[in-house]
Amino acid sequence: MATTVPPKTRIPGCSFLIEDRRPDEIFTPEDFSEQHRLIAQTADDFCNNEIVPNAEKMEHKDYSISRDLLKKAAELGLSTVDIPEAYGGLEMDKVTSCLIADRIAKYAGFATTWGAHTGIGTLPLVFFGNEQQKQKYLPKIAAGEIVGAYALSEATSGSDALNCRARAQLSPDGKHYLLNGEKMWITNAAFADLFTVFAKIDGEKFTAFLVEKNFPGLSVGKEEHKLGIRGSSTCPLVLNDCQVPVENVLGEIGRGHIIAFNILNVGRFKLGASAVGGARNAVDQTIAYAKQRRAFEKPISDFGLIREKLANQAVGIYVGESIVYRTVGMMDSVLSEIDKSAADAMTQARKGIEEYAVECSIVKVWASEMLDYVVDEFVQVYAGYGFVEEYPAERAYRDARINRIFEGTNEINRLIITGFVLKRALSGQLALLPAIKRVMDEVMSGPSMSEEAESPLAAERAIVANAKKLGLLIAGAASQKYMQALVDQQEIVGALADMIIEAYAMESCLLRTQKLVATHGETAAKLPIAMTQIYLTQGMEKIEAAAKKVTAAVAEGDMLRTQLAIVRRLAKFEPFNTIALRQLVAQRLIETGKYGIV
Repeated sequence: MATTVPPKTRIPGCSFLIEDRRPDEIFTPEDFSEQHRLIAQTADDFCNNEIVPNAEKMEHKDYSISRDLLKKAAELGLSTVDIPEAYGGLEMDKVTSCLIADRIAKYAGFATTWGAHTGIGTLPLVFFGNEQQKQKYLPKIAAGEIVGAYALSEATSGSDALNCRARAQLSPDGKHYLLNGEKMWITNAAFADLFTVFAKIDGEKFTAFLVEKNFPGLSVGKEEHKLGIRGSSTCPLVLNDCQVPVENVLGEIGRGHIIAFNILNVGRFKLGASAVGGARNAVDQTIAYAKQRRAFEKPISDFGLIREKLANQAVGIYVGESIVYRTVGMMDSVLSEIDKSAADAMTQARKGIEEYAVECSIVKVWASEMLDYVVDEFVQVYAGYGFVEEYPAERAYRDARINRIFEGTNEINRLIITGFVLKRALSGQLALLPAIKRVMDEVMSGPSMSEEAESPLAAERAIVANAKKLGLLIAGAASQKYMQALVDQQEIVGALADMIIEAYAMESCLLRTQKLVATHGETAAKLPIAMTQIYLTQGMEKIEAAAKKVTAAVAEGDMLRTQLAIVRRLAKFEPFNTIALRQLVAQRLIETGKYGIV
């Protein structure tokens, strides 16, 4: 089993808002074990040798290739890391799971197929299946003999999943549930063997069912013609008195929402890992093109505005890696404490992942939007060629767009982030209100002495500390005005989520860099320091803008002016020379020909 280097202490979810972390408490890509690296290399080789050469066939709907590749991935252990050993899986840590998702992302069409099969297509059974169900299906899934899919969405209930129209009714003989309805946008539908389908028993009890493709009454609709990820199958499922044996109810009747929402947490952090991998691949190709494309008698990689784009792309990957592996490292620390032989081991594991629901949503939102930026610049650097199908930028651009919709739209995830934080605060799980009071007391007492300038990364630490203070201050002001009704103010909730997201990303990036400086020294860590300074600059700009937006909505007159003055004071810092920093980052990229930090 691959072993994570877990933090020394168990870190509660959302605690980054109110507690400071030390670099040695978080997991970063530099902590990968030798086994992690070997598995990553295996996934890389599989992608380069098997997936990418077959991309065109999958783009043209040859799903026999997709099934063959899923079988080969299973044989290599790349599809079984989340399946317990007792059922033929490898039962590895979440770092390994993310590493594979990261490396397979070079071709998004198959990455979507693989992700749906190994994630939302398999994990409902892993976490919620009874022993009989697991024994029946999991060994075949682990062997790649059957393919999984997940059927939650409907035409009228995408994000509002609990408002589904699919119905289930017990048959007169009590042996089957008869399912009726239609599910939309089901990944792998054309060739999947086992579907996790959600329907309401008697129109009320939202419940999950394990539905085999050959069950009477189940049919698959026509393939959707999609903007991107064309190498993956997406079809509707039609349920017409579909006969599902009563023993195929998954989990508890009326508790299907527990399955739906928890499985999406896993999907979110793995989607984040895939987005980082896709971005890294795009950047490597952008660098290669910029070096060979000539204009005005020199490579376009010599031009400042092109170098600025390359640097920004690389910074996005560095921060993305930082938040993804920090998050799964915290999960693995919790999961490593579970006795896998315990009867409730899977329940404990589910709750361990659920603890970081906010962080999972942050990873999903941040990484998907970072990828969109990266592929947009990928097209821009290729210029006219970027708009042509024969060149790689066009497909990457189309394929990336779905990630802001998958696993709950980014708008829904923003509501989840702020909503969950407030819910934990009100329940006493998160000491948010005392933290807000401390910040208010501090800012009203005036500026305090800053940290010694000679301390490594002192200025950067001060920026991150103030970013978190701003988030708390503005959350307090919004909560004070709207109280319980704050959840109905979606624009404000979204802006607060943006502040929370940026605070987590900024801190994750800084902690990783601090760790590199402690290990290698400031000179050797020059590139990560530059990336961190670039990102902290733009992160604070986003936080300040969101803070002003909310402040203007919750205060007026003298109170508005006072709060804006506090915002300006907390957001103020001596600027870094980001032009020189981006030149430094770009030069390293051009010299090495690929993304890297060493």
